[in-house]
Amino acid sequence: MRIRLSRKFAVVPLAAAALLVAAPGLAAADIPNGPDVSDWQHPAGAPIDWKAAKAHGVDFALVKATEGVDFVNDHFQADTNAMRAAGVLRGAYHFPRFDQNPEAQADFYVNNVFSQNVLGSLPPILDVERSNGQPPNVIIDWMHRWLNRVQLLTGRMPIVYTCPGFWKEGVANSNQFTQYPLWVADWNGGPQPELIGGWPGWVFWQQTNKASIPGIEGPVDHNVYNPNFGPLEVWANTPYYVTLGTR
Repeated sequence: MRIRLSRKFAVVPLAAAALLVAAPGLAAADIPNGPDVSDWQHPAGAPIDWKAAKAHGVDFALVKATEGVDFVNDHFQADTNAMRAAGVLRGAYHFPRFDQNPEAQADFYVNNVFSQNVLGSLPPILDVERSNGQPPNVIIDWMHRWLNRVQLLTGRMPIVYTCPGFWKEGVANSNQFTQYPLWVADWNGGPQPELIGGWPGWVFWQQTNKASIPGIEGPVDHNVYNPNFGPLEVWANTPYYVTLGTR
């Protein structure tokens, strides 16, 4: 049985959340958890049974939404609707093309993910794990521009997803992004993930890529949420705004 959040965890403003350090000894059984999914979790187009996943303890899911300037996950809207019907909080991430314009990708992502102010949506997410042949200085500049643009359009501070190996090599272990909450992938099997880039803590931790979750075909990535950032429901129900197309 999973233990729900204690009242001792205070609600923390999102802008200050990245300054928190994860409490020692957090266990997946004690905190909100959920998968991250893409079209790979829809073999032959099969849907995910989000009600079954919710019934077995899934609190949230982080879904691939867009890539570059012209790709939208075919299952994104169906997953979003089914997750909301099941009471699963939704995060949506953008997979960047660092060889393409960041502002255009930011606009494309926001148009497809945050076109309506719907409760149950976690902050924007940028997935940083592939260089597209670009050097660290190009990636760093690209990230600043995309993150700034998305925050301007939505009013919400984005989350950065990465893994220690890629961040150290592909982004030169840059410490320029510590104001953004960190979603880190580290399958080390230990009590805490490795922190990189000067981040003092993490908001989501991808612990494995081999989880088994009822309602989802095959092995899937599994994540836990850091309660030091306050109740997850507050993160998912913070109003945002979209300025795209209103200028």
